[in-house]
Amino acid sequence: MAKALEIEKLKVRVTGKEILKGVDLSVDYGEVHAVMGPNGSGKTTLAYTIMGRDGYEVESGDIRLEGESILGLPADERAPKGLFLAFQEPPAIQGVRFSTFLIAIINKRMGARDLTTLKDPRKLREIYKLLEEVGLDKSVLTRELYVGFSGGEKKRAEMLQALLVNPKVVILDEPDSGLDVDGVRKIAELIESLRKNGKAVLLITHYPRLFNYVEPDTVTVLMNGKIVARGDSDLARAIEEKGYQAVANVA
Repeated sequence: MAKALEIEKLKVRVTGKEILKGVDLSVDYGEVHAVMGPNGSGKTTLAYTIMGRDGYEVESGDIRLEGESILGLPADERAPKGLFLAFQEPPAIQGVRFSTFLIAIINKRMGARDLTTLKDPRKLREIYKLLEEVGLDKSVLTRELYVGFSGGEKKRAEMLQALLVNPKVVILDEPDSGLDVDGVRKIAELIESLRKNGKAVLLITHYPRLFNYVEPDTVTVLMNGKIVARGDSDLARAIEEKGYQAVANVA
């Protein structure tokens, strides 16, 4: 039976330079697969390529969602099939309220033509419930999207969207970056919630501190666009103790 997300022998170029050099990995429902590596190892390139971002040229290999190749699909067709990406640093968008953005997401997924008016008041109650769950005040809804948001508010807002759209596969790019201890704990709690709800979670990070609160099923280490090690949470602990280079040398 096909897994939720499968990456096979993926080679990717960005502006002519080969960044990913034959990456293989998979994640299934109810699992957390952590992709670790130092800065510049290709982690974010992997996330963007899965989502179909322009400029990320797949030289060879495949990306399959529930056994179906999605390489030929643009990003706006991949997302409705069940993919969601939480950005490491989401862009600020002036003139668009956070509430307007969330309403547009809901209406788009419901197939509505009008993306600005919320037809079902029950969805508003759902938004309020999720705000409380991720630890955001209701006042955030009236603010412009990510304009003036703190690092913690951005991460929580991205997690809110992941819970709201109910995807099959959630890709989290550095969800703990810029957070204090309480923020890391909250993000870990939300990741566990996604796992318990049967989502396939691809967790991208270069710090193992998040694994003090959430234990990954699989850990894959990328360096220079190649997989140099794979294991369980013990591998993450070895990285914290010895560093990436030591793990790569052992591998």
